[in-house]
Amino acid sequence: MKKCCAIGVRSPLRVAFGVMGPALLCAGAAAQEAQELEQVVVTAQKRQQNIQDVPIAITALGAEDLKDKGVSDIHTLGNLTPGVNLDAGAPFSGDSSVLSASIRGIGQDDFAFNLDPGVGVYLDGVYLARTIGANQNLLDVERVEILKGPQGTLFGRNTIGGAISIVTHTPGKEARVQAQATGGSFNRRDIGFTADLPISDTLLSSLTVSSLVRDGYQQHIPFPSTVPYVVDSPDAYPKGGTDTHDTSGGQNQQVIRGKLLWNAADDLSVLFTGDWQHQDQSAQPNTVLSASATPGNLFAFLYNTCISNTSAFLNTPNNPIDQIFHNPGFTNTTNGVCGPRAAGTGLAPGGAALGGAGYIGGPGGNLLLSPNPRIYWGPKTGMTGDIDTTYANGPNFAKNDAFGIATTVDWTLSPGLDLKSITGYRRIKWNVGIDLDGTPETIFEVSDEQHQFQFSQEFQLTGKAFSDRLNWVGGLYYFKEMGYVHDFVPFEGILQIYDYQNDVNTRSYAGYLHADYKLTDRWSFTLGGRYSNERKLFTGGQADLNGFTYKISGCNPPSDPASAHIPGAPPIPCQALLGFPSAAQPLRYFPPGENEQTFNVFTPTLGAQFRIAEHDMAYVSYSKGFKSGGWTTRLSVPILAGSQAAFGPEYAKTLELGLKSELLQRRLRVNAAVYDTIYSGIQLNFQQGASPVLHNAGDARIKGAELETQARFGYGFGLNGSVGYIDAVYTDVAPAAQIPITSQLPKTPKWKANLGPSYDFDVGSRGASLRFTSDFTFTSNLYNNALNTPELHRPATRNLDAAVHYLAPKGTYEVVLGGTNITNDRYVTTGTLNIPAGINAVGSYNPPPEWYLSVRATLGH
Repeated sequence: MKKCCAIGVRSPLRVAFGVMGPALLCAGAAAQEAQELEQVVVTAQKRQQNIQDVPIAITALGAEDLKDKGVSDIHTLGNLTPGVNLDAGAPFSGDSSVLSASIRGIGQDDFAFNLDPGVGVYLDGVYLARTIGANQNLLDVERVEILKGPQGTLFGRNTIGGAISIVTHTPGKEARVQAQATGGSFNRRDIGFTADLPISDTLLSSLTVSSLVRDGYQQHIPFPSTVPYVVDSPDAYPKGGTDTHDTSGGQNQQVIRGKLLWNAADDLSVLFTGDWQHQDQSAQPNTVLSASATPGNLFAFLYNTCISNTSAFLNTPNNPIDQIFHNPGFTNTTNGVCGPRAAGTGLAPGGAALGGAGYIGGPGGNLLLSPNPRIYWGPKTGMTGDIDTTYANGPNFAKNDAFGIATTVDWTLSPGLDLKSITGYRRIKWNVGIDLDGTPETIFEVSDEQHQFQFSQEFQLTGKAFSDRLNWVGGLYYFKEMGYVHDFVPFEGILQIYDYQNDVNTRSYAGYLHADYKLTDRWSFTLGGRYSNERKLFTGGQADLNGFTYKISGCNPPSDPASAHIPGAPPIPCQALLGFPSAAQPLRYFPPGENEQTFNVFTPTLGAQFRIAEHDMAYVSYSKGFKSGGWTTRLSVPILAGSQAAFGPEYAKTLELGLKSELLQRRLRVNAAVYDTIYSGIQLNFQQGASPVLHNAGDARIKGAELETQARFGYGFGLNGSVGYIDAVYTDVAPAAQIPITSQLPKTPKWKANLGPSYDFDVGSRGASLRFTSDFTFTSNLYNNALNTPELHRPATRNLDAAVHYLAPKGTYEVVLGGTNITNDRYVTTGTLNIPAGINAVGSYNPPPEWYLSVRATLGH
C-alpha cells in the first residue's frame, strides 16, 4: 500500500478503527491515486477480528471519525447508522442523558426503573442497566460498535434489539495530552483533555476530564400580566426538587475518567477503571401541542370548574360537579374535590381550597361557561405560538450523580487459551423536574427521584483448537441490581398527586458458549447458546396523596362505612368498597408485600459463512433475544394483587442473510444485510386513565434491508453512504393495548439514508491541510408513541451537518468550524399524551441550527 503524504499523519486510531469516516486522502501530486481502505478491528465476538470477517451486521466508528463528525454523545450516532433510532430523552423524563434506543424496530422508550432497555449499552464490557446516563459522553472513546439484531448469546441481558459497545481510550506507553475547547451557539463552552501518564514500563495510566456547558434553546417568558392565575407555593406538595432555570434544553455536565493499566507479566495485565459524572442542568424543552377542558378531560374540567366559580355556587345542589358525578353528602369546597388539598402525606388538609380560588372576572367572566375556559387560553394553554418559548415556570432541572469502578484482568493461560475477568460496580442518583403544562400554574408537572446500584461479574475463556480452525469463547455472568424510584405527578392544582416509593431488586445468572469452526477454506459454521436465569423482586407503593378517588366518589373518609355516603352501599369501609388494597394505607394503589417473577431462557445462535473470495464473504445466521418482564407502576386505579400489574417478557427471533465485500482493489467497501424478525410479547406504554401503563401489546413481524458503503477516490475525495429499509407490521394486538393492528411500531421509520462526502487537500508546502466534511440524513416519517398520536407524529426529516477542518503540520493541532441541523428541520423527538390532564399532548423539539468552533491540540507522541 502506498504511503500517504503529510495530510494522512493522524492518530493511529483512525487506521485501526475508522470504518465510518472516509480515511484521509492525499491530494498532492505524489498521491493522486486512491488509497486502500484500512482494516477495521472490532471485538463483537469477544476477540479482535477484522469487521469484514464477523458474520454480524455491525457499524463501527473510531475516535477520529467521531471528532470529524462533531459527535459528542451516543444519540447523535443515530443519524449515521441505518436501522437505528437514538433519541436523547424519553417521554416526561426531562433529561437528555436518557437514551431512547431502538434497533430495527426493537427498543424501549421509557426511563422507569421497573423497565429494562431493549438495546444493551456496554461501557468497557460493563452493562449499563439503566437508560438514565446511557447517552454517554464520547470524549475519550477509542471506538463504538453498534451490533444489530438480537445478541442473546455473547452479550445476553436485554440485547433483544442489539447492543452498543463503547470502548474507551487505553493508557499509552508514552506521555501525551490531547486537549479540546469548543464554543458555539447558546453560549456553548466545552473543554476537555485526555492525558496518557506512564508511571513505569509496566504501569501506565490515563486521565480524562471534560466539561460540557451550554444555555438552553427554549426561553421561559412571562405569562401575560393582564391574565390572573393561581399559584401554589413550591412546598405545597412533595416533589423531587424545586430548581428552575430561565431556559430549557441546556447542558451542564462534568465527567472524569481514570485508568491504571498494570502489565504484570507478558501473559498477565490488570486494568483498573474509575469514572464519575456530575450533571446539573435545565430540563429538556416542552411544548404544549394540544389542550382541551371538556368533561372528558376529567382533571382539566374539574380544575376549571373549581377555580372559575364561587364557593357558594359550588356548594349549591345540582352544581356542575354534582350533575356529572352525583356526589351527595358533602360540600365541594369543604371535603370534596374543590376543597383543601392534602399537604405532605396522608389526608392531612393543608393546601388552600380550589373552589373559588380567585379566577372570577377573567376574560369572558365565568370561564367555565365562556368560550375561553381556563385550560384553553391563549388560544390554547401554554401555547405561545413559538416552539422555542414557554410560559412554564415550575420545576425545571435534570440532576445526575453517577460513578463506576471496574477491574479487567487478561491472563494468557497457554498459547491459544485466554481468561478474562470483568468486575464492575455502578451507582446512579438521579433527580428530574419538568413543567409540562406551559403555564405558571400547577396543572401538569412531573418530578422524579431514582437511586440505583448494580454489580456485575463476567468470566470469559477464549481459545483455539484444531490448527486454529476452531475459535471459541465460553463465559459465566452474574448481575445484581437494586434501587428505588419516587414518582411525583400532580394533576391540576393537586386534585390528584401520585407518590410513594417503588423498590426493585434484580438478580441474573447466565452461562454461554459460542464457537466458529472453519470446515474448509471457504465454509465456516457458527454455533452458540446462552442460558439465563433471572429473578425479579418488586415492591410497589404508588398512592394518591390527595385521596381523589374518595373525594370524587363521595365516599370519604376511607374508614367511614360506605352505606353512610352512598345509598344502597354495603356497610363496609369506603376503602374496601373502592378497591384499595390496604386498610392501614388507604391511599395506596399497589397492594403491600413483595412480588416475584422468575425467568429461565435459552437463547441460541447458529449460522454459516461462505468465503466467496479473499475479501468477500456471505453469511446466514439465526439468533434469538430475550428481555425479561416486570410490573407497571404508574397506576391510576387501585389493584388487589400485584399480578394485575405484571407484564411478561419479550422475545425476538431473527433470520439474517448478509454480504461483506471489498472491491476495486480494496478501495470500495460494501456491506449489506436482509433480515426477518418475529417479535413477540412487545412491551409498550399505553394511556389508561391518567397514567401511561405498560402492557404486552402483541406480536409483530419486522423485515428489512441495510446497505453501508465506504469508498476512497483519488484527488482527496471520499464518500460514505448507507440506507436502511424496515417493514414492521403488527401480526397480533392484545385487547388491552387499545390500538389498531394497522398502527405503526413506535420509533420505526420505514427509510433512513445517509450520505457523507469529504474532500481533503494540502495547504502550502509544510504539510498543513484542509478537510471539508458533511453528512446529510433523510429519515422517513415515524410516530413517537405506540398509540400513533397525530400530535406526536414526526414527519420525514432532512438533516445536514457540515464542517471545515484545518490541520496543522504533523497533526499538532486542528481547528474546526462546523454547523449542525443546517437545514433547520424541527420535529418532536419525544412526547407524552394525557387527555385527563387537559394538556392532551406535550412534545420536545430537537435543537435549532447551531454553529461551533473547536480547537484541538496534541502534545507529546
